[in-house]
Amino acid sequence: MTKKLRAAVIGVGYLGRFHAQKYAALSAADGGVELVGVVDAHPETAQRVAKELGVAAFTDYRELLETRPGINLVSVASTTETHHAVARDCLAAGVHVLAEKPITVTVAQADELIALADAQHLVLQVGHLERFNPAWLAVRDRIRRPVFIEAHRMAPFKARGIDVSVVLDLMIHDLDLILPLVGSPVADLRASGVSVLTDGIDIANARIEFANGCVANLTASRTSTASLRRLRVFQHHEYISIDFGDRRIGISRKREARVDAGTQDQPPIDTETFQQPPGDALMTEIQAFVAAVRHGTQPVVSGREGRDALAIALEIDRMIAARQNSFC
Repeated sequence: MTKKLRAAVIGVGYLGRFHAQKYAALSAADGGVELVGVVDAHPETAQRVAKELGVAAFTDYRELLETRPGINLVSVASTTETHHAVARDCLAAGVHVLAEKPITVTVAQADELIALADAQHLVLQVGHLERFNPAWLAVRDRIRRPVFIEAHRMAPFKARGIDVSVVLDLMIHDLDLILPLVGSPVADLRASGVSVLTDGIDIANARIEFANGCVANLTASRTSTASLRRLRVFQHHEYISIDFGDRRIGISRKREARVDAGTQDQPPIDTETFQQPPGDALMTEIQAFVAAVRHGTQPVVSGREGRDALAIALEIDRMIAARQNSFC
């Protein structure tokens, strides 16, 4: 019988609570994982989630590591500024880590975690959830050599998440999707953005040109009246549209040349649309993390990929700040 992996969640606020629920569901379904504790700096939050799931509550993750020896893996869903210290200490203790995005505050911090995970032969996965969206999973392998990519990610304003810019909150999702998709170094980057409701950047646009000639145009806003998460990819003789919200996919292809009578006036494009059934992206993400830990394989979203998305996001923020300062 395969030994169960012992799991914990550090930071069980809005998102972390969902992580804990997924681990608990895997425990109940004999999914090879046992949730043994939750941690939150707010005692009432830790106690509430612990009681809900029937596990131990802690207010300090170091106490968890000391009093619950044999912890195999953790989700780190605490505030972004704590990711580095928490993940570092867990990795140093021999614990595999799934860190919510962004992986850390700085690239140097991310590099330290990657080096530590490599040295310890541990899994370091980053929680870029769109990689597990049913619509993305349905078409990812179909995208081969994109030449132009356009992404729009809009959301109504929420007080939660304003500790970072809209680039680190929303646009980083699309950066994570695009960078490995293109697989080429960034040759040129231009960005602009504005503050609307907060002191940070609330609307941002970035144009990225890659060394292989592919161009990506990304827009993100957290001041919209409705949610929109859409990516469009153009490649040779084909155009793919992905709506992450309703999991709808459109694929348009250049029609093969025909000489049939009456076809001259028809559009030279064939289009099909379909919708993927609902899925549980977070459960799929956590199951992938557990599988990587159990089998010693590379995670779907590695620490390096999380680091690369962070690096571009920070550069976009830097360029926007410089542009704003030039007008002051």
